[in-house]
Amino acid sequence: MRFEDRLQKFEYKLNDTDDQIIEYILQNKQDFVRQSIQSLAAHLYTVPNTITRLSKKLGYDGFSHLKNSIKEELESAIIAEEDSSYHYIQRTFELIDKNRIETAAKMIHEAKRTLLFGVGDMAIFCDLLVRNLRVVGKKAEFSIHRHEVIHIVNEMNHHDVLVLMSLSGETPQILEMANIATQRGIPIISLTHFDRNSLQETASVNLYCFAPKKEKNGYNITDRTPVMIVLQLLSQYYWDHF
Repeated sequence: MRFEDRLQKFEYKLNDTDDQIIEYILQNKQDFVRQSIQSLAAHLYTVPNTITRLSKKLGYDGFSHLKNSIKEELESAIIAEEDSSYHYIQRTFELIDKNRIETAAKMIHEAKRTLLFGVGDMAIFCDLLVRNLRVVGKKAEFSIHRHEVIHIVNEMNHHDVLVLMSLSGETPQILEMANIATQRGIPIISLTHFDRNSLQETASVNLYCFAPKKEKNGYNITDRTPVMIVLQLLSQYYWDHF
C-alpha cells in the first residue's frame, strides 16, 4: 500500500507530532530515504521512539520498513492502474481496518435503532446488510424512499445509528441524510470508495473499499465486488461477536 494511502487509512490514529513528521516525509522523500532514524529525529526535534511509533501506527513493521517502502515507491516506474477485479479486491483487503470493522459492528449492536440508506445499486447492499443482521436477531431498517427515510431520521437520536453507502461519497440524497443526522447528533457509519469525499467528513466511522467509478457506453459498470467484501467482513464479525 502506498504511503499516502496509509495516511488516509490510519489518519484517526495520528496526533500533531505525527502530522509534523509526515509533512516532512511528504515534502522530502528523496532525503528521507537516505536518513537514519537518529538524524531524522534530531532534524525534527523529537526522539527515535516517536518515529518508530508512527511507523507502526501506519502499519509498517518499523522505521526501516517505512523507509524501504517509500524508497521502492520512488524507484518504481509509474505503473498504470490495473483494471481488474483481482486488483480491486487486493486493494480492498489492504484497506480493511479491523479496528473500524469492530467499532462499526459495536455501534450497530448498541444502537436502539439502526437505519441503512443507499441510492441506486447501493440500495441492494443496504438490503443485504439488513438481512445479514437479522440472522442473529438484530433489527435494522432500510427504505429506498427519500421522504420515508427523512421521516425516520427525524425520529432518531444519538442512541441510534445511520449507515450510509455511496461509493462516490457525493450522492446528493446521501449527503442530505448525513446533514440531517449530523444536526440531530446521530452517529453515522459510511461506506465509500477509498477517496476524499464529503460523506466521510460527516461520519463517525468510515469504512472503505476500492471501487473506482467505471463507465461504458453510458452505463455505470463499476465493480461492486469490493463492496460485498466489506459487508461480508462486517457481517461475519457481527455474527461471531454479537
